[in-house]
Formats: sequence, structure tokens, C-alpha cells
Amino acid sequence: MPRFSVIVPVHRVRGYLRECLDSVLGQSFTDFELIAVDDRCPDGGGAVIDEYAARDQRVVPVHLPRNVGLGPARNEGMARARGDYLLFLDSDDRWTPGTLDAIAARLAGTGDPQILVLDYARTYWWGQVQRNVLSRILAADGVFTVRERPELLDLIMVAWNKAYRRDFVEREALAFPAGAYEDTAWTFPALLSARRIACLDRVCVLYRQRRTGSILTTPGRAHFDVLDQYDRVFAFTAHSPATAEWRHDLHRTLYRKMAEHCLEVLARPDRIPRTARAEFFRKAGLRYRRYRPVGYRGPRGMAGLKYVLVLRGAHRTFEALRAANRLRVAARERLGPLRAAASRARTALYYRAQLRRPVDENLAVYSSYWGRGYGCNPAAVHAKALELAPHIRGVFLVTEDAREHVPPGVEAVVIGSRRYWEVMARAKYTFNNVNFEMAVRKREGTVHVQTQHGTPLKLMGVDQHVFPAAARGENFTKLLERADRWDYCLSSNRHSTRVWDRAYPCGYRTLEYGYPRNDAFYTATPEEVLRIRERLGLPPGTVALLYAPTHRDYSRDFEPQLDLERFCAALGPRFTVLLRAHHFYDESPRVRALVESGKLVDVTGHRSPEEVCLAADALICDYSSIVFDYANLDRPMVVYANDWQVYRETRGVYFDLMACPPGPVAGTQEELVEVFRSGAWSDERSAAARAAFRERFCEFDDGRAAERVVRAVLLGEAEVPPVAPPHERTPAVSPERARLLVRGTAAIPQPGHAAVTAAPS
Repeated sequence: MPRFSVIVPVHRVRGYLRECLDSVLGQSFTDFELIAVDDRCPDGGGAVIDEYAARDQRVVPVHLPRNVGLGPARNEGMARARGDYLLFLDSDDRWTPGTLDAIAARLAGTGDPQILVLDYARTYWWGQVQRNVLSRILAADGVFTVRERPELLDLIMVAWNKAYRRDFVEREALAFPAGAYEDTAWTFPALLSARRIACLDRVCVLYRQRRTGSILTTPGRAHFDVLDQYDRVFAFTAHSPATAEWRHDLHRTLYRKMAEHCLEVLARPDRIPRTARAEFFRKAGLRYRRYRPVGYRGPRGMAGLKYVLVLRGAHRTFEALRAANRLRVAARERLGPLRAAASRARTALYYRAQLRRPVDENLAVYSSYWGRGYGCNPAAVHAKALELAPHIRGVFLVTEDAREHVPPGVEAVVIGSRRYWEVMARAKYTFNNVNFEMAVRKREGTVHVQTQHGTPLKLMGVDQHVFPAAARGENFTKLLERADRWDYCLSSNRHSTRVWDRAYPCGYRTLEYGYPRNDAFYTATPEEVLRIRERLGLPPGTVALLYAPTHRDYSRDFEPQLDLERFCAALGPRFTVLLRAHHFYDESPRVRALVESGKLVDVTGHRSPEEVCLAADALICDYSSIVFDYANLDRPMVVYANDWQVYRETRGVYFDLMACPPGPVAGTQEELVEVFRSGAWSDERSAAARAAFRERFCEFDDGRAAERVVRAVLLGEAEVPPVAPPHERTPAVSPERARLLVRGTAAIPQPGHAAVTAAPS
């Protein structure tokens, strides 16, 4: 008997079927059967199934004599299943590598629950990949019922994001109904009947959003089936013993889901044919009134108004409201560009006038992360220029929101203001760690330095063209036009040099000087390290773990890959977690709640990531470039790679970080906790991995990068200080060592001697 029975119904998926089947048969976990149900395919799908069955005995072909639809086809597959668990996969979707291994491990770790809920990511036809926006729900630990975690009912109601124990399905006599939206009448009863549910916080399914060909993009009367499916759900909850104790609250939840679902169908022009809208509206209104809980008021705002109109059967008013909204949107779309065009015209005239003025030979403009603040390599160069080239006036570009956070004494100019266009037109020198907008013109005789903002692990520049989800519609022609303005490009190691040459094939000169922002890792004193920790509110003697996850291109919102509350509790009071989210994200409500509870310190808004690194005894990283910077400190690093396969497939990488990590690698939260409990995070093996990583990626960082940039670019010196060899570099001491030094109980290491930087184990 196999561990899993994977049921794949097949109908009109000629372009996707092989990819789907390969994603299952290519799994490293092999104890499964794949039941492929040919639902009378008109496009040769049955022949493909037989082809796969002929070469792999795990494939069980089933050919139906007539087309029965998705639900009944799945039932046919279940009737032939022999596995402990049932898994469903639509034949235009696919699994990520390692999915069955992860499912098997999670089932074993939770005592074989009746249902295991998996995560997924949507993949769009233009290449974008977006993780389930409610993925935070899947961070739930242990086993539970839906009554204990009713938020599970807010997840997408589909069959393919779960594994079901077959004996549970048979005992509850669960079956798919006929018609469209069949998952609704399957998933609600399954979840509500289960007494032991667990979650797997990992992207397992890549859910294809087809441009055409799916039920959701095909107009027709099949969409009326959604009403019948909810009739079945309400009939189940009214009579099932599993729902008896909380039927009142459950009914309100299901009613809300039904009301939202009907409004979603009505809102989409590609679902209900125009001639059938009034009929659907009337039948939806009947359900609104039939199942409405006593005292139910509905949502607020526009959604609430639409709900009331359906409830009251006001179809003409509903359609008039839709028409009015379309007109309002159209008017806004027409007027907006006109106003914007007028503003751009005025700005362009002013900018052209400034371009006719002489270049200011003693003016340098700096910008970092599209004006988010004073930081990164441009800020480090600006600070060193004040010291070595005081005759060069430096101006830092910021957004209006970031202006108040610029340090005292730094001249700030708001991006988009008249002053901004003036300095951009006249500055001799410009420094940026991203790119200036296309409207900025590179004048003859001016010097532009691209400082970059990290060592590249993920694909950059034109290399992203094979990963559209990462490029997000980037116009590569314009990208290279912006890179054509670079005179110099900074690099901190030869790996970066090679990548920049390939990703931005333009005529700049690479300066292998190191990253100026990393100078702080060699110049900070023990007293400064302790002062930073005190400002951050870190208790003396605790081991500070900096968790700095990178941006996921498959997700729109920041949700920590770790269940931070559970992680902090598992580590105990000896450790303090510092969270630094990627700069793409604003504050997360979940993170705010954890900070308020005192379980972690959120340092996302701290101006200097270098200071945060100096305060930390160790780094928990994933695929963020901070790992290359932090390596300069020679302090312990642990890689948390719970979604490495998904990240690598959706973003693209230049090398396999798992093959040369800077320390221990953890694939699950439990493994990560064990790394710290066992001491593996700071043992000799970890130190050896870190040393090899530093040698490769901290090649040009020695504490004098900013000086080399200023002398070469602003002062025009032909000779700059050489990069110190590794044995002559001494990074800033660890917080534990700093406490000993400041107390006078240890000798301060001199350049050329190894500093003791590992945190206490």
C-alpha cells in the first residue's frame, strides 16, 4: 500500500499536462501512486497518460467513457486509490520540488492528522508568481479542529491544497458533487468533519492562473452552480453532528463566505453572460434571504451597499451602480493623465533651463533606495567626503516622508521638487545605489557612480529576463539606457564584478574597492558596539539573533517565514530576536503585535543596518545580501532555507547557496531551533564554513572602501590605498567581547591578530 494516492483529473490541458505529471513523478519521495483520470479528453490527453503509464509503473491510467466533469472524475480516481493519504492536483498546476518529502515529514511530525493543509503560490501567464496572501494562517502549530482555528475557512476553498487520510474520507462518505465550483461543497464538509487538522507552511502547489480556458474565465451558465454548491454546504451544516456545538457562529461565517462569493461572480464580466445576469441576481438574492442569520448587517462601504441591493432584489439599481462606477473610473483615467502631463511639461521646461547653466564642479548628489533615507553606500561615501573633500558640497536626495530622518548637518533635497531638478542638472558627481529615473540626463563631463547595494545571489539586470516574476515587467532596453549613464560601478568581490559585467553590459569601469557601508564593520570600537545595543534596548548578556529575511517575488506582503512568537518561546530568555524586514515592506500588523508583547525587537525602521549588524551576536539569514555584509564581522551565521526551491525557481540565483553556506542550514523551524539549542550555530564546523565564505565574498572589504572611492572619484587621485590582505584585517569585536574589553578584563586585539568574535554558546 503506497503512502500517497495522487489523483489528477485530465481534460483539455494539452499544453500543461506533461509539466504537471513531471512535477509529481520527479519528486524525491517515491512511495506514491499517480491516478491520472482521462475525463474523455478531446485533445489527446488520454494518449499522454498512457505514454507515462508505459514507462512508470506508479502511473495508474483511468479512461472514462464520457466527460463527467472535474468532481466526478476525482471520485473515479478515489474509487481506485490505495494510499494512506489522498492528494488532488489539477492537471494544469504543478508541485514544487520536495513537496512530498515535506508533506511526509509534516504528517509524521503531527501524528498523521486527518487533513494536512498546504500552501500554494499563484503563477500568472505573464510570469508573475505570488504566494497565497493568507499564508500566515498556515504558520499554525500542532493539530486542531476548524472550531479551534476558524480562520482556516478564509483560505481558498479548493481540494488540491490539502492531504486527506483515505480512511477519514471513506468514513465520512465524502464525495465531490457534479457541476462547477465543486470544491466548495467538498472542502467545507471535509474541514468541518475533521477532528485533527495540521498545516504545512510551505509552497507546495503552483496554481496556474490561465488567461483562457478555465471555468473562471469562461462565461456561461455553469457559474450558476455556485448557488447549488452553497445549498449543499448549508444542508450539511444543518444536520452534521460535527457542527452541532457551534452551528450559530459557523452559520454566520458560511453566510458571509457565500455572500462574498456571489458578489465576486457578479463583479466579473467574464463569468455570467449579460442575458443571464438578472436571473443569477434573483437567485442569489433568494439565498441571501433564505440563509441570512438573525441580525446580520453585512460589510461596510461599497461592498455593503452591493450586498444590500442583492438582498433586496434591486437588480436595476445594482447594474446602475456598476455603470456609474465604470464611468467614474473612466473619467479618472482620462483626467489623471492630463493633469500629470501638464505637471510633467512644467517640470521639463524648468529642468531644460537648468541644464543650460554651467555644471557645478564642487557639487555632489547622493541617493539611496529611491530616496528612502540616508543610508547604504552613498551615505558612507558622503560621510567620508565631508572628511577628505570638504570643498565638495554634498546633497542627499530623499522623499518627503524621509526628510525628517536625515541626520543633522546633512543637506537634504526632496525628490521631484524644483530644487531636485536643479541639483540633478548641475551636479558634477552623482552617487546612487539604484538608478535615477529615465528623465535624468547625463551631461558631458559629469561623473556618475553606481554604488550597488549588495552582493548578488539572485539574478540581476538583464539576467532577469528568464524570470519574469522577478523582473516585474522591467523594460530591459530602458534599464540598459540607465546603466549607460554609469561611469563607475563598485564591487566588493570578484563574484560581483563578473555579475555586474554580465547583468549590466555597459561601458562603465568597475572599482574593486569594497562596499563603503561595510567600513563600519572594521572601524567600530567596543564602546560603540555596546552603545548601539543600549540604544536598541537589548538587555546586557543576552544573545541577540538578527533575523533579516529578503523579499519574495512570489509574495506581495511581508509575512515572516518564521512563526516568530513560537520561535522566541522555543529559544527561551537567553536569546533575543532582532527582526529587520526588507526595505520593500511597511510595518506588518503581526510584527507590531509581537513587538508589543515583548517577544522581539523590530529594527526594520532603524536607519543603519550596519549598526544593527554590529549589535547582533549572530545572523539568521535566508537569501538576502546582508549575509555577505555580515560575514565581514566573522560572527556566527545560520541559513534558514525553508523555501529555497521555490525562491530559486521564481527568482533565479547565480550559485547554490546551499552548497557553500556560511554556517548551518535549517529547512524547517524545528531544525532552526535545534541548531541553537545544540550549539551548532557557533561550533568549529560553523566557523570553518564562515571562514571559507568570508574569503570568497569579503574580498575587497577592509574598512577603507569609502576612502578609496573619495580619493579616486572626488579627488582624482591615481593611487588609492590598497586593499589590506585578510590576515591584516580585524573586524569589530562581538558584543560579548566588547563587554569584556570595556570592563578592562581582556586585551584589545591589534591589527593582524584574530579577534574573538563568536558569541557565547
